[in-house]
Amino acid sequence: MKAHSVKYRPVRTVVSNLPFEDLKKREQPNRRYEDNAIKTNKYRLWSFIPMNLFEQFHRMANIYFVGLAILNFVPVVNAFQPEVALIPICVILALTAVKDGWEDFRRYQTDQQLNNTPCFIFSRKQMCFMERRWKDVRVGDFVRVLSNEIIPADILLLHTSDPDGVCHMETANLDGETSLKQRKVVPGFSGEPLQPQTFDSSVVCENPNNNLNLFKGYVERPDKRRTGFGIDSLLLRGCTVRNTDDAAGIVVYAGHETKSMLNNSGPRYKRSKIERKMNTDVLFCVVLLFFMCLIGALGHAIWLETFTSKPSYIVPESNGNYTPSVLAGFYMFFTMIILLQVMIPVSLYVSIELVKMWQIFFITQDVELYDEELDSRVQCRALNITEDLGQIQYVFSDKTGTLTENKMVFRRCSIIGTEYCHEENGVVGEFVSPYFLKQETVVVPDRKLMLEVDRQMASIQTGPYLDFFLALAICNTVLVSSVTAQRQRVKGRRNSSYSGGSFHNMQQWFRKCALGKVFTSMKFFKRGGETLADPFSTDEDESDGFHSSDVSDATGQKGISSERKVKSSPSGSEEVCYEAHSPDEAALIHAAKAYGFSMVERTPHYVTVKLPNEALLKFEVLDILTFDSTRRRMSIIVRHPHTKEITMYTKGADSAVMERLGNVFSDMTQVDSEEKQIAVKTQKDLDMYARNGLRTLCFAKKVISEQEFRAWSAVRQEALSAMDEKEERLMETANFIESNFTLLGATGIEDRLQESVPETIQALRRAGMQIWVLTGDKPETAINIAYSCKLLEHEDLVFTFSTNRKVLQSASQCQLTNASVTEQSLTSFTGPLMEPSIGLVIDGLTLSMAMSDELVEQFVELCKHCRAVLCCRVTPLQKSAVVKLIQQKLRVMTLAVGDGANDVNMIQAADVGIGVSGQEGMQAVMASDFAITRFKHLQRLLLVHGHWCYSRLANMVIYFFYKNVAYVNLLFWYQFFCGFSATAMIDYWLMIFFNLFFTSAPPIMFGIMDKEVSDSTLLSLPELYKRGQHSEGYRRSTFWIAILDAFYQSLVCFFIPYWTYNGSDIGIFAFGTPMNTVSLFTIILHLAIEIKSWTAVHWVIMIGSVLVYFIMTLAYSAICISCNPPSDPYWIMHKQMADPMFYLVCILTTVVALLPSIRVGPKISVHSFDEPISILKGTVHSKMKSKLSFTHPCVVLMPFFFLNVPRTLVHIMAGDFFTENMLLWSEKRKIIIIINLYYVCVYTQQHSGPECYVLYTIIMETFAMTRTKNW
Repeated sequence: MKAHSVKYRPVRTVVSNLPFEDLKKREQPNRRYEDNAIKTNKYRLWSFIPMNLFEQFHRMANIYFVGLAILNFVPVVNAFQPEVALIPICVILALTAVKDGWEDFRRYQTDQQLNNTPCFIFSRKQMCFMERRWKDVRVGDFVRVLSNEIIPADILLLHTSDPDGVCHMETANLDGETSLKQRKVVPGFSGEPLQPQTFDSSVVCENPNNNLNLFKGYVERPDKRRTGFGIDSLLLRGCTVRNTDDAAGIVVYAGHETKSMLNNSGPRYKRSKIERKMNTDVLFCVVLLFFMCLIGALGHAIWLETFTSKPSYIVPESNGNYTPSVLAGFYMFFTMIILLQVMIPVSLYVSIELVKMWQIFFITQDVELYDEELDSRVQCRALNITEDLGQIQYVFSDKTGTLTENKMVFRRCSIIGTEYCHEENGVVGEFVSPYFLKQETVVVPDRKLMLEVDRQMASIQTGPYLDFFLALAICNTVLVSSVTAQRQRVKGRRNSSYSGGSFHNMQQWFRKCALGKVFTSMKFFKRGGETLADPFSTDEDESDGFHSSDVSDATGQKGISSERKVKSSPSGSEEVCYEAHSPDEAALIHAAKAYGFSMVERTPHYVTVKLPNEALLKFEVLDILTFDSTRRRMSIIVRHPHTKEITMYTKGADSAVMERLGNVFSDMTQVDSEEKQIAVKTQKDLDMYARNGLRTLCFAKKVISEQEFRAWSAVRQEALSAMDEKEERLMETANFIESNFTLLGATGIEDRLQESVPETIQALRRAGMQIWVLTGDKPETAINIAYSCKLLEHEDLVFTFSTNRKVLQSASQCQLTNASVTEQSLTSFTGPLMEPSIGLVIDGLTLSMAMSDELVEQFVELCKHCRAVLCCRVTPLQKSAVVKLIQQKLRVMTLAVGDGANDVNMIQAADVGIGVSGQEGMQAVMASDFAITRFKHLQRLLLVHGHWCYSRLANMVIYFFYKNVAYVNLLFWYQFFCGFSATAMIDYWLMIFFNLFFTSAPPIMFGIMDKEVSDSTLLSLPELYKRGQHSEGYRRSTFWIAILDAFYQSLVCFFIPYWTYNGSDIGIFAFGTPMNTVSLFTIILHLAIEIKSWTAVHWVIMIGSVLVYFIMTLAYSAICISCNPPSDPYWIMHKQMADPMFYLVCILTTVVALLPSIRVGPKISVHSFDEPISILKGTVHSKMKSKLSFTHPCVVLMPFFFLNVPRTLVHIMAGDFFTENMLLWSEKRKIIIIINLYYVCVYTQQHSGPECYVLYTIIMETFAMTRTKNW
């Protein structure tokens, strides 16, 4: 960035550029700040090659291969023709450079398009706003933005066409939300025509930062008077002005210093667990290469010492002297490194990127993960951790909006101690169109409560019932807009930066092909925009600032804010719609409307409510104390239009309101007072609501005297104008005025459970995952939801940890005052060897104590033995702290899933972050690695795609190591017969082609398309997921077994041709050709054995690789006489293919080399299950499995039975699924139960009895489910 010096100043001062318009740039007062031109591309035309090479050389593998290519130019150590040695690494670098250059060129085009977008800048010469370009905007300019135009820079709002000084903007390009945000003109400028030429004030604000929710500063006039402003007066670059004819202001941040650009971090990159293991294995390969080269160097030196006189084929130096044996061995060490360099897989990293790109494509194109209601599919925002989806051990989930719908239904309310039920709410008749009205906003008034409201309206037109519904109607941030002022979308690109890439281009291409027709043929009803979480709900961990409002889009389709049309307005001329910030607010305002209290107009200074008698009350808004996670309250201070009293209405969490009811509870003289009785009854109702799983809110009021308000307002204005400790000072003023409340009542809102949540949690549990729920709700509410979603079972042993003390000095003072145990005793469980299922419920305050240094080890140990953990009343920071604690202490793979801004910290702390694009806006999605629309999609994403991605990539990486070691060892074994002279018996061009063309496509296809188990089997048997959790696909032992297998196959591929042609007069390259061919067959067929599911693509690529080998080798032998002097490959391949011995060698060698791969007996895989028969639980005979006796001879069989069963027979009968899971391990009984399929089938067919019949039926139907083999 430019102007780095400004970043070290606490604030920046911006003045108008108009008086200095004629001065040179270096003489202007705002010269230190960045201009508005952006540059997101990294390269220039002249700097592309050096910069791109510099970036690519950050990868150690590239440095390694370039260093070897350069080393090959040294005459004393070169192994091949130097120019030829550069080809492989140059191809890799060139392909990467082309990809990087194309993506950078796309970014350059986007930058140019944005920089040349037209906008209006005020000119002093023309004394009007002139059309300019975005790149011409500078800090201190006055810019005008029209309706439906994109804001070019961060602008302090000084004027709007709205008479109330309000401007609406859409932030979809910034945070993904299509809902509107309201911005207000800086106090003191509203209502005045903007005259930039006379603007003589200074704008003092904070330095640029990426906090979208915070902005502070003040306007200082020439007479030193200061007017404070906040984020509600800042128009953000990249957002779109809506429902406002025009808006204007002064630019405070431009270009890369704007908040949108500071938040543009590009794609998320993480290192996966497999990648970390792979880097270690690459080091092992380097060590192995070192020892092989050391053997070659020592062998060459020893070989030279065996000669009494120098042979004629050893060339002396230019001076006629011979190189000493030790020095020659030293030189040979480097020559051997050049010869055996393929030991390190240069193309592995590129292949992994390609495979992951295709894996992401398949995930995003999965129709089962498509949400028809939202017209949305899964999003992959992190491009390189797809395999981590298959290794998750701990899942941390939010509750509201993640497990629940976050579609609120008004269920109950308590007013001055009297409780009223609304069980009929949320039910829509068959003739009510869902396009017009949301089901959850339908409120059926309680008859008794309606009569009470009518009685107070008819008599005194005041009272607690009226105050309660007035609080519901105005104590919120709901906006009212006309139906005729709906937004019209702007066509074309609106993003402030380019975020696409090669994957995006590939996806667009595929959408034009057959796969894309799956989606283009669907015509679904789209939902409207999403909104942020309700800041006033019982989730007290909601983030503060900025909240969204939601309106219908141009098609009339509604968002979640439940915009019910109000058929009257102050003018009575047009309909209006509500733009609620959240489902909670929508439910409350519709409840008030159902009883006749309808808000019909809201401006920054007034709010108008229509009463049940059709009268209008226009309240003057004096101040609004917005919600924050510390106070957990929101208050609005208004002046009553009739009584002129200053009244404050407050709503918030029960604990945040009850503790500020004055001395109702502390004053012993008020034991029998009416206020205390109301508070006690209301608290009982709140507890009952929480036990029923409802979200609770309390409502209160306070009458403020004129003198008290003036004094408080003066302090408040000082705090608003402060630059230092502004938030703390505002908090103090809010806490001061929010006291001595008069309790009005409470509400209970139902947040219904999402579809298939219990089934999803059960499946994840069966897959071996531990489920934690972290929520800000009350323990009673959270526990009720936990039982509903099967997180807790009624037979579980549940411990509830809480504390009554508000302030604890140390962890030793933490007293667990409540440890409730379910009535189920240990003897009630099914058997003496069964351990009880333990659940833990802990609140936020106790959690803080448990995570202290003194107790953290015991807390983690306790959690390890818990089946489920439920953390209540936790803050966003506590959520992330819990995730990090489990990561560090248990060293497990973690996943966090949430849908709101309060879940961002938790999502970013986990190894894999999942955002739910539900009802709370898109901040969680923007911070996540993957985004889904429903919690139930997590089951398929992990159990199916996670398993596939992990197994595919793990198998491909292991195969890559095997392939390279097997091939390079052919050259190593030959050194024992050529004096360790680094001579190659295979032409170097063919060696290059071998890895570049002949064997490059099959492993990539293997990593993209291989399917060990079908998706239906993975979903029906979640236990198969444990393979990834235990890293069974890629262990250190798996790596070394593959290396040993490669050594064995290389020995066979070398020595069988060697013994065949030993003593003949065959040439060196004619000798190497059969080895090269046999190595290709062995490597290809080894992969064919590893492939679990064959498709047409597999056949084409596998057969095609062999055909390409023969075609290119024959062509090379025919046309290349001396391509790589002194070698002469001319017509060698043709002569070999005319010799029958060549075919006999190829067949015999390939069979012998692959014998260990065609193992006797099924492949064994050890899994840990909670009980031995877990793998059979997914069958249709789960009810009959209790009849099985594991002492039966057809079940418990000796391991030596496997030695007598041909693997092919078992493979055909069982399929890959069952052969992979024959060995089941029981940790509780410490026995190994081995099911030998062959003998089970034979025994059960020859014997009778219920045990045999049940077992045989279960196995047969399990095979039918797998669909992996047609047996």
